[in-house]
Amino acid sequence: MSADNGEGTQKEIDEELLEVRLGIEDYVPSGKGNKPFWARGVDMLGYSLNSFRLSNLTFQDTGLPRSSQVIRLQINADATQKLISGCQARNIKLCGLLASAALIAAHSAKCFPDDHWEKYAVVTLIDCRSLLDPVLENNDHGFYHSAILNSHDIKGGENLWELAERTHASYNNAKNNNKHFSDMSDVNFLMCKAMENPGLTPSSSLRTALISVFEDPVIDHSNQLHQRVGLEDYVGCASSHG
Repeated sequence: MSADNGEGTQKEIDEELLEVRLGIEDYVPSGKGNKPFWARGVDMLGYSLNSFRLSNLTFQDTGLPRSSQVIRLQINADATQKLISGCQARNIKLCGLLASAALIAAHSAKCFPDDHWEKYAVVTLIDCRSLLDPVLENNDHGFYHSAILNSHDIKGGENLWELAERTHASYNNAKNNNKHFSDMSDVNFLMCKAMENPGLTPSSSLRTALISVFEDPVIDHSNQLHQRVGLEDYVGCASSHG
């Protein structure tokens, strides 16, 4: 092998390693992540102060080691199609409906009167691969999701579909204003501070929102593979508490 070929091969390896190391921040399209310094300070202050006004589901103080449980709801194909059709008719995504159902359930679980208002936060996780520069493929490994944090004032007796339209509009407006890029460093900074100081979060739980939802559902087509390897069942989370 000639020296030139060796250098060329090493350069290719170095470029591949560099590409693996790049995070989502390095792929943000030019200009979309920009924000004036003063605006960044105002937004971070707003995120911080707003977090103290948010309501969450409280932990049960049982005296036992703290644990979490998974709620699993399975619906048949007909019911699933009705939900999807309802979203399509209103031009909203399923994530808006999931978030709204969680907001209504949380408020209802506290048995407040209908005229009692509470403020809850919803985090929408957006797969940014198709929005980056250069565009990444679905099989490009790495975490390329960004988060949009919205707060919503909820009272009793909310209509599910009306609330779904509101929640969808909130995150969609933020996305159209490039909040998933411009606020990325702000949200990441606050999340890191929460991990360093869990006491700043309710019951030191590290929960910064009532619920997190994925903007687009992950469709699983691997049932046959599961059967071949002997996997009987599994749970995929379309949303999570916190």
